Amino acid sequence: MTSAQRVVLVLLLVSVAAGAVTGNILYYRLALIWALVYFGGWLWAEVSLRGLQIKRSARTLRAQVGQVFEEQFEVHNTFSLPSVWVAVTDESDLPGASGSRLLTVIPGKQGRYYLSRVRLVRRGVFHLGPTVFASGDLFGLFPRKRAFPALETLLVYPAMVDVANFPNPPGLLPGGEALRRQTHQVTPNAAGVREYVSGDPLNRIHWLSTARRNRMMVKEFELDPLADVWIFLDAQEAVQAKMAYTLDESAMVGLWERKARFSLPPSTEEYGVSIAASLARDYLRRGRAVGLASAGQHLTLLPPDRGARQLGKSLEALALLRARGEMPLRGLVETQVKHMVRGSTVVLITASVDKDVALTVDFLLQRGLKPVAVLIEAVSFGGRSGTEALAANLRVLGIPVRVVANGCDLEAVLSNNGFQ
Repeated sequence: MTSAQRVVLVLLLVSVAAGAVTGNILYYRLALIWALVYFGGWLWAEVSLRGLQIKRSARTLRAQVGQVFEEQFEVHNTFSLPSVWVAVTDESDLPGASGSRLLTVIPGKQGRYYLSRVRLVRRGVFHLGPTVFASGDLFGLFPRKRAFPALETLLVYPAMVDVANFPNPPGLLPGGEALRRQTHQVTPNAAGVREYVSGDPLNRIHWLSTARRNRMMVKEFELDPLADVWIFLDAQEAVQAKMAYTLDESAMVGLWERKARFSLPPSTEEYGVSIAASLARDYLRRGRAVGLASAGQHLTLLPPDRGARQLGKSLEALALLRARGEMPLRGLVETQVKHMVRGSTVVLITASVDKDVALTVDFLLQRGLKPVAVLIEAVSFGGRSGTEALAANLRVLGIPVRVVANGCDLEAVLSNNGFQ
C-alpha cells in the first residue's frame, strides 16, 4: 500500500469517526467522497490497461549505421470503455530509442498510431522492445503497469563508404583455366547439363539438349578463371585501441537529413569493421569472389563467393563481430593460406605495429598471393606508435598500403589512386 492510499484511508476513517461522534452529516458526505476516490480509483485502475494492445512494425529489420530507422507503434483499445491516459515506455536496447509517448483518451474499440525515428549509431542486434504500458486512476493512487515482450530484433550493419580505385590486383589463375567447382552463378564457363528442376531460371535451359533428349535440360557453370579475394580483419584484443567516446546528441538531431554524415567512434575495432564491410562491397561489385576471415569473440570464416547473398552474409558477420580474440593476424593467415588459390588477393586490415605483419606479408608473397595492407594508425586512437615505420617496411616489399588515422575521411583514404 502506497503512502497516498494510506492518506485516503485515514481521511475516510476519520470522517466516519467524526460523523459518528458529532452526528454531523457533513462528515458522512466527506466519508462518501473519500470512499468513491479510493474504491472508484481502484476499480478504474483495474480496467485501465485491460483492453490495451500494442503492435510494433517496421519496413525492414535490416539497416546500416548512419541510417534513420522508422518504426510504427499501434496502440489499440479492444475494451468498450475509453482509456483516459496511458504512458508508453519503449525499453528497447537500441541506442536513442524514441518510442516512448504519453497518449490520452483512446476511445473504446479504436486505436492510436505514431511513428518513432532514430538515427542508428551502433552496429549489432537490438531487441525492439519490451514495451511497457503505465496507467491508473485520475488521482494516481493505484498505478498499473503491463509489459509486452519484444517480438522482433533489428540487425544493424556496419557503416560503409563508397570506395573507388582501391588496389585490385588481377589475380588471374595460371593458364587462365576454369576452377573445377560448381557455382549457381552464371559464368562464361559451362560445365555440362542436367535435368531441369523446379525453380531453375529459364535462361539456363539448353534447348539443343532438350530437343535431343526430349526432356528439359539446363546448363551448369563453373567459376570464372579469376582468383578469389580474401579479407582478413585483425580482431585480436591486444592490438586494439580506443579513446573515450560520448554519443553526440547532435547525431540524433535532424532525422530527416538522411544523407547526413556519420562519424565513427574513435575505436580501431569500429574502423576495422567499417573498412572490411566497405571493401567487401567494393570487390563484390567488381564481380570478384570475396571471402572473410576474422578471429574475434569467435572464429568467423566465410568461403569466397559472389553476389548479394555473400554481401549479406559478410555484413551480418561483421555486425556481430567483437574484437576480443586472442589469435594474432599471422596465426589466422597461416591457418587459412592452404585454402587460398594461388594468385588470390589478400587484404590485411590491422591496427598492429608488430613486425609479424611484415613477416605475414612476406609469407603471402612467397605463396604466390597478392597482399594489400590497410593499417589503422593505433597511436591516433591512443594506442602504440609505429604504424608509419611498418608502412615503410611494407612499401619496400612492393605491396599497396593504406594508412587510416582517427577522424580521417575513410572514403578518400581508401580511394587514393596512388600507393601510400
